[in-house]
Amino acid sequence: MLQSSLRRVYLSTGVELDVCVLGNPDNPAIIFLHGFPESHRTWRHQLVTLSRHYYCIAPDQRGYRGSSKPAQVDAYSADKLTADVFALADALDVVNFIVAGHDWGGAIAWSVALNGQPGGLKRQWAGRVTRAMIANAPHPHIYQKILFNDPSQRAAAQYIRLFRSAESDALVAQGGLLALLEQALNWQRPEVMESDEYDELLAGWTDRAAATGMLNWYRASNMVVPAVGEEAAEPEWLKADFPKLTIPTLLIWAMDDKALAPSNIEGIGALVPDIQIERVYGCGHFVTWEKPDAVIAAMEKFLT
Repeated sequence: MLQSSLRRVYLSTGVELDVCVLGNPDNPAIIFLHGFPESHRTWRHQLVTLSRHYYCIAPDQRGYRGSSKPAQVDAYSADKLTADVFALADALDVVNFIVAGHDWGGAIAWSVALNGQPGGLKRQWAGRVTRAMIANAPHPHIYQKILFNDPSQRAAAQYIRLFRSAESDALVAQGGLLALLEQALNWQRPEVMESDEYDELLAGWTDRAAATGMLNWYRASNMVVPAVGEEAAEPEWLKADFPKLTIPTLLIWAMDDKALAPSNIEGIGALVPDIQIERVYGCGHFVTWEKPDAVIAAMEKFLT
């Protein structure tokens, strides 16, 4: 069903994306953003269910699979990735939409929501984003803060330093993305992932240009990840007041995520006053397909 719903979409930002589009375009639109190292298929369960009542749009974002893969690192900065989302909405004649994101897609969803909420950071986008649904993607201000003051989170984030290094390029050149993930994250096929889905995932990793594009998301980020035990200075942007996200927001958090500590949700209400938090227990990072029914239930409750 998802494969037959893929279409090529040309964006005003200069890239082309493969996009899964399901549902009636007359219904409220939801744009689903995947994370590393996946694709639109990370939302496969939610897309099928929610498309009964919503216009569901799920791109393979720039750098991934068959979508455009610019070579320059700065082509993957948050502002460009955010602009892709609004350009995608424009290309599909969608004015207002709900944004959903997991992992890196959630990081961009935070940016899309902050820029697109009423009175948002970008005047040309302000008022276009009505709600946000984010799964296991930390709020940028909180995540940067605890990378300095939570030793367990800093230790868990050390893979980012590897992804940004030349060593990762050598691993990818020799053994592809899988070789890098095996070294950095002790990657193995998740038990709850169907074999055909795992084959689909591996197929998306075979292109070396795609592997580099995925890694460039980390390299273009302004997030500072100190080494374990390093006495590093906090970035200046962390010391300034951070804008609040005021639209209704759902945060789904798998509590057994090894990469993102539960401290990421502590105090988030001060930055996102209209937030609902759905904690999912007995589940790791990939909550969208590890516990799809819990995610769908939380989303349906939130949306209604």
